[in-house]
Parts: sequence; structure tokens; C-alpha cells
Amino acid sequence: MSLLRLLKRLLLVLLLSVVAALGGLAWFALQPLSLPASPLEFSIPSGLSLRSASQQMSEAGLGFAPWQFTLLARLVGKSAQIKAGSYEVSQGVTPWLLLEKLTRGDVTQAEIVFVEGKTFHQLRATLDANPALRHDTAGLSDAAILARLGAVEAHPEGLFFPDTYLFAKNSSDLEILQRAYRAMQRRLKLEWARRDPEIPLNTPYEALIMASIVEKETGRAADREPISAVFANRLRLGMQLQTDPAVIYGVGERFDGSLKKRDLVTDTPYNTYTRGGLPPTPIAMPGLAALQAALHPPKTAMLYFVARGDGSSEFSRTLDEHNRAVAKYQRGR
Repeated sequence: MSLLRLLKRLLLVLLLSVVAALGGLAWFALQPLSLPASPLEFSIPSGLSLRSASQQMSEAGLGFAPWQFTLLARLVGKSAQIKAGSYEVSQGVTPWLLLEKLTRGDVTQAEIVFVEGKTFHQLRATLDANPALRHDTAGLSDAAILARLGAVEAHPEGLFFPDTYLFAKNSSDLEILQRAYRAMQRRLKLEWARRDPEIPLNTPYEALIMASIVEKETGRAADREPISAVFANRLRLGMQLQTDPAVIYGVGERFDGSLKKRDLVTDTPYNTYTRGGLPPTPIAMPGLAALQAALHPPKTAMLYFVARGDGSSEFSRTLDEHNRAVAKYQRGR
């Protein structure tokens, strides 16, 4: 056999081998994977190489040899496009569809809701109870959390915007807090720029404090602005705010659900019956509506209000009017 004929046969064998390999890879790419469960969840941590990510998926039960998926991704030029995150696939998924899902970053999402009026202690409990999050704040003090977030404030209360936050499963709870912190900073900056210039508040942080009080005092949406007006009027006149939610916040864990006379006379930084002006920090997470009400109180002469018992409030201009309202709605006279 001549050398030329031998080379031709070798090239033919090589060509057939390449065609067979490509055919086998094409079959692999389009063949539905055998999953141990449907849907099947798995995660790809950030920073993994393609080979390590393929190994991770194989161990999660996707049913292919890591080299097969690695080779497929490299041959189609997508080896550097796989995105970290949590994913979910169902029966019928092929390696090709899986590769497209990974390169799109089509991650599974969970959600968490931060509710207006909740305290930071309650917010942390909400984070801790969410099974889809990675709990990186576990064991951290409030101060340590603020340091991790790069926050300049010394106290965490009121700094996080109440909203529904979507996230990829296994995201860090610190990432959620970072998003909520930045959202509040953006909202506060925007609303402060739009504020009524006559409000008796000197800084955006004071606006946040006032908004948190309005949030806690409000039984219904229509009362937000009138309640804000009462507190604004009291600040202008140098009157004590005398807001029970602030006192309760100062009582802390000792509060048993009933505000007692001793609580109203015991001085704390949050007792607005014994101290003038605003409390030193917010007392809860204010929502956008409360923030807007705090920054745009209507012009009224009202200085007092009392709960009617149905979620609404009765507003009064004088102490005599207020005392009559208290007798009517609180003492049943």
C-alpha cells in the first residue's frame, strides 16, 4: 500500500471518527435527561469553572457525565456564559435546553415581603424564617450587619424599604437587606427633595423618624396626613408629641401588650411624654405613603387625635375637645 493511500485511509478514519463523535454529541445534546425527581432543583455557586459546574450538575442528579456537558458548551462557544444561581428543570429537558437556560441565567426565584410598620427585630425574624435564603446574618449583631452593608447610620430601625423582593434561591440575606437599604435611601432622597419647605424637620433622617411614627399611629390610609399635621403642629409649638407607639418602642421586650401609666412616666429616649421633640431613631419601617404624609402635612389647626376604635381617629383643636373625644371613644362615656 502506498503512503498516499495510507494517508487517505487515515484521514477517512479520522473524518469518520469526528463525524461519529459529533453525531454522538448531537444525540447527547438533544436526548431528554433522566431525572431522579421532577422538578429537580440545583445550584451553581459563583466562581465555578465550567468543568466544576458540570460536576456540580452531575452530582445533583442531571444524569450525564461531566465531560459531556463540558464538551458541548465548549464546542458551541458558551463555556464562559454560564451564570451562577439556583435553577429548576423538569422531565423532558435536554442538555441543549439546559445549556440555554444556564446561559440566559433563567434562575428560579423566591420572594420575601417586608411589611410596613414592622421593626428591624421582626424583619430579621422574617429573613431567618425564609428557607430559600442563605442566612449570612446569623450570629451577627445589628451593628455588624450595618457595617457589612456599608450603612453610615448607627441604628438599623427604619432604614429598609418595605416591599416584595424577588431573589434567586440560596441568595444571601445580606443581599436582600442591601437592596432594601438602597431602596429606602433612594426613596428618602427623592421625597426629601419634594418636601413641603415649611415642615419642622431639618434632615432626611428626621423625616424617616416622623414617617415611622405616622406609620405606627395610622389605622387607615385617610388618617395619615391629618396625623402628620398634628405632629408637625406640635413640633412647631414646642409641644411634646405624646405618641404611644414611641413609648412602646422604648419599653421594648418588657411591653406586654398593655401600655401602663408607669410606662408613660418612666423616662426613656423614646418616651415622648417625658421628652420633647422627635425620638432619636425611627420606631419601625415606614412605607412610601407614610413618608409622603410626613413630608407633606396639610395645613390644619389640629393638635390632638384619639382612636375611635374602628381604625379611624377623631381630631381636635383644643384640649377640651380632645378630652371630650377621649371620654366618648376611649372611656365609653
